[in-house]
Amino acid sequence: MARYQDEHSAGNNDGLLVVDPYVRLLRHWKDTVGKNYIDIEDDQGGVLRYRKHANGRGLVAHGAKVAATARVEAGAYIEPRARVLDGARIATGAWIEPGAIIGAGAIIDAGAHVGPEAAVGAKAKIGVRSQVGKGAQIAGGSLIGDDEKIGDGQRIATDRRGFHLAA
Repeated sequence: MARYQDEHSAGNNDGLLVVDPYVRLLRHWKDTVGKNYIDIEDDQGGVLRYRKHANGRGLVAHGAKVAATARVEAGAYIEPRARVLDGARIATGAWIEPGAIIGAGAIIDAGAHVGPEAAVGAKAKIGVRSQVGKGAQIAGGSLIGDDEKIGDGQRIATDRRGFHLAA
């Protein structure tokens, strides 16, 4: 059984609670343990609660569905009603708006923005700082380069090099 020793009885002054000689816990652990959620006020004054995704610590809003195998890096935001499927990767600074769907194995690079109700197909890649407009559809396996803008409602299919295919 572990032996607990208070700082006063141990005669030390470092503010630590000693559990056996090898394990140290901060006496005020409640002050140091991080929350797994954050509340953010929107433009209309409502409060949205985001939880930190277990794989990457990015922020996922209440009502969004993100697969456990997806990676949402810290600094990325997934809004309500959005879905991120298995193996997708959402990089730092990316923003997935409400109702958007990110396909399995898709990559949304740093600073990219996927608009509301947009769909990004399986294994597609959206480049750094690119924007996908409201309701736009990106076919599976497509490559959208860095700093590109896909307009609202557009349907895009590219080959693996990023060349646009005929509709």
